[in-house]
Amino acid sequence: MKAFFEFVLRQAAAFTATGVIWLISFFAFSQIFLLSTAYALVCGVVTYYAVKHLQISRDAKRHGLTRKEYKFISGNLKEAKAKVIRLQRALVQVRPLGNAKENFEILRTVKRIYTNTKREPWRFFKAEAFFYKHLDSLVEITEKYAYLSKQQVKSREMSETMRDSRLAIIVLGQTVNKDLRIMLNDDVDTLHFELDVAKKTLQKPKKTNGRVI
Repeated sequence: MKAFFEFVLRQAAAFTATGVIWLISFFAFSQIFLLSTAYALVCGVVTYYAVKHLQISRDAKRHGLTRKEYKFISGNLKEAKAKVIRLQRALVQVRPLGNAKENFEILRTVKRIYTNTKREPWRFFKAEAFFYKHLDSLVEITEKYAYLSKQQVKSREMSETMRDSRLAIIVLGQTVNKDLRIMLNDDVDTLHFELDVAKKTLQKPKKTNGRVI
C-alpha cells in the first residue's frame, strides 16, 4: 500500500510539473505548441524521478541504511516475493493431505521473514543465508516434489525420490525457522533486558514518610 501511494505521489507531482511548465512556456514565453509540450514532458519525467530519488533517500535514512544498501535490499525483496509466490503455489499443489500442517508452518515462517525484512530492511543482513540460499533450495525442491506427487503412476525410484525430497523439505523448513530465530535474536535479547530491568525496579523497596515498605 505504501508503494502504491508513493507511486501516486510521483505521478501527481510529474503531472502538475508538466502542466505548469506547458502553461508557462506557451503563454508566458510564447513558445510554439510542440516546443512547449516537449519542455513540459521533459520536466515531468525529471520531476517523477527526482521525487522517486527523494523517497528512496528518505526511506533509506529512516531505516539507517545508505541509499545504495536500500536499493540493493529492495531488489532482493522483489525477487524473494516472486519466489514466495512460487513456494505457496507448489505447497498448495502437494497431494498428500497429511503434509498440510507442516507445509503451512513452513510457508508461514517464510512469509514472516519476508514481511519482517520488508518492514525493517536492515534485517536483511541478518537473514542473508535465507535470501541467497535456503529460499531458493526450498522453492526448487518443493516444486519438483509437487510435480512428482501429481503423477498417477509412480515407480520405486520415483517413490524414493519423493521420500528424499520430502525429507529435504522438512529439513529446510527447520532451517528457515532457524533463520527467523536468528533474525529476531536481538529483539529477544532486548526484551529479556527490559524484563530484567522491570523486575529489579519492582523489587526495589519503596520509601514512605521515611519508612521502607
